[in-house]
Amino acid sequence: MTNDTNRREFLQHSASTTTAVAATGIVGAHAAGKPQSKTVRLGIIGCGGIMGHHVKGLVQRREDVHFSWLCDVDPRQIRAKQAIIGNFQSNAPRTTQKFEDVLDDSNVDAVIIATPHHWHAPIGLPALAQGKDVYVEKPLSHVFNEGPMMIEAAKRHGRVVQQGSQMRSSAVTAKAEGLLKDGLIGEVMVARAWTAETRNVVKPVPDSKPPTGVDYERWLGPAPKRAFNPHRFHVSWRRFKDYANGEIGDDGIHDIDMARWGLGNDLLPSKVSAGGGRMILHGHSSDYPDNMIVRYEFPDGKVMVYENYPFTAYGMHGFDNGNVFYGTKGYMVFSRRGAFSTFLGPKSQRGPTEGKELRGQRGYAEHMDDFLSAVRTRRSTTRANAKTAHLSCALVHFGNIAYDTNSALTFDSTAGRFLGNPAADKLLGKSYREPYGLPALAQAK
Repeated sequence: MTNDTNRREFLQHSASTTTAVAATGIVGAHAAGKPQSKTVRLGIIGCGGIMGHHVKGLVQRREDVHFSWLCDVDPRQIRAKQAIIGNFQSNAPRTTQKFEDVLDDSNVDAVIIATPHHWHAPIGLPALAQGKDVYVEKPLSHVFNEGPMMIEAAKRHGRVVQQGSQMRSSAVTAKAEGLLKDGLIGEVMVARAWTAETRNVVKPVPDSKPPTGVDYERWLGPAPKRAFNPHRFHVSWRRFKDYANGEIGDDGIHDIDMARWGLGNDLLPSKVSAGGGRMILHGHSSDYPDNMIVRYEFPDGKVMVYENYPFTAYGMHGFDNGNVFYGTKGYMVFSRRGAFSTFLGPKSQRGPTEGKELRGQRGYAEHMDDFLSAVRTRRSTTRANAKTAHLSCALVHFGNIAYDTNSALTFDSTAGRFLGNPAADKLLGKSYREPYGLPALAQAK
């Protein structure tokens, strides 16, 4: 069986839904850059966490890709991906602890970045400048100001960008989108997003030495210098501001992205307020609150609300992660777990759902296929391109800024700043530890 046949069989859920998903792509001519071969030569940067899912999926679907490089500061994570790749290709990927080695290889077409958040832009920007297409895990940016830089770099260098917002490529989303566009629930005026999962207290532990073989200096990179601590390393780095964006920027960004999709606008909010704190995780080893509620008001009058709770094993509306879109004729409960339901009219009469044939589909294979197709054809956009990603990531950053400054924020999208709030403006960017600053890394060689 051929690689193409395997991939098609994996992706095809039904003829109609596959067509609907594919129809969301926009085909255009690529103005600059080297010709692309059918086989996409990949550099894998950051071999932990979600990268295992990506590499395994590419191998199992027998995608027409070549793993040219595996890059990670921890050799153990590289070895784990080598084992997955196995005999998928005739020659083994080259390995390195320095992402610059990957970017310097002119034979690499694209990179997949799955590092901690604080490395996304410092790797993504020079990757774009050196002619690589970029698939980057969410969030695109660690701070707001990195988003416009990524948008501009992708445009300037004619490169493809895809953020790992996989539900945008699910057949479930395509079906829901058709219903929303047909006006089933009327005009959506309010969108609600939530993360509702149980969390346990993790007590602080003493600093220690990094694991043998780990290049901890490069793991820190642009983050402030500090001693190694196991809670600030693999997986649990998500709880600290130096490397991540808290619950709202980890799971929350997926649901916020879909809330913005359901709301149907491409605007930055004009007003943002947030509240939260320690609800049950007292003594937790984290820089972030264990619960937060954020309200966003947009210039078109629409409203979005994000909520996260650390105690809800039952989720909300049956889902640990989800959305509700409130329209003028009804509402839709939507979850990135691969389901939606609609409720219509004054008596909330049950309407269409995703259907059992689509239930549980979350768009991972389709989202990667959307990226690889754009790399090969030089299609002008992807479903979670740099601009789309930035608009959703901005909601994460604004929520955290409102919470950190205890402020009701008013944002001037034309000026790119908050009105009358210098403390909030300062948090739109950050300092980068040298020699890992953005200006040095973003320059093309």
